[in-house]
Amino acid sequence: MTTLATRPVDADSPKPIAPYWHTAIFVAVLGLLALRGWLFQDQGGSAPGPSHGSQIPLYLSVLAAEWGLLTFARKGSGLSGTTLDGLIGADWRSPRGLARDALLGVALWLVWQGLAYVYTLVFGAGHAAPIEGLLPSGPVEVVLWTAVSLSAGFCEEVAFRGYCQRQFAALTHSRWTGLLLQAIVFGFAHSYEGMQACIRITLYAVLFGLLALWRRSLRPGMIGHAFTDIVAGLFGF
Repeated sequence: MTTLATRPVDADSPKPIAPYWHTAIFVAVLGLLALRGWLFQDQGGSAPGPSHGSQIPLYLSVLAAEWGLLTFARKGSGLSGTTLDGLIGADWRSPRGLARDALLGVALWLVWQGLAYVYTLVFGAGHAAPIEGLLPSGPVEVVLWTAVSLSAGFCEEVAFRGYCQRQFAALTHSRWTGLLLQAIVFGFAHSYEGMQACIRITLYAVLFGLLALWRRSLRPGMIGHAFTDIVAGLFGF
């Protein structure tokens, strides 16, 4: 008999996996983190290039925030008996399954690159300086950036495409509305990067939410998300 704790994501009949007050706190915390990002930019964090100082404290604080969000989402979903495996969905039962999800993750990155290119052609690149000023410089920062990217791929997919998407789908009784709402919240959490970046990141979250619905698993999105962040930080695209 399949239980709530072990079954994969059931997008066709969404049910809440945490109290809604817990989700309200989750969204409020994201708002505070976004406000912190705005304050960081106002205090000079937008200066481009590595000359503005070490990024190590920032990267460590981002790591702490990512794992903190994951822990909070995990605690809330645990109130319903939903395990971490239940949030993530289908597992890797064979090397072939791992290879398939890895290929899907890379394919998703290619699709995103194409969409981002079209978006830039239509709407322009916007202001990229705040992000350029956060990129790694030197071996230690590169290692930490990679750690942050891997953590983002795991933690943010669980928190947004796992926890938030299911919660919003249950609240609105619509998996598509749940997908859209999680994307909006995800974009808002990055709003300190500017309006153009906020819109692009919202579209990014829609794409990853669609993949999660299609595969009923977060694993391909985790790979694609981590790959996207690593490539953006180390190679600039």
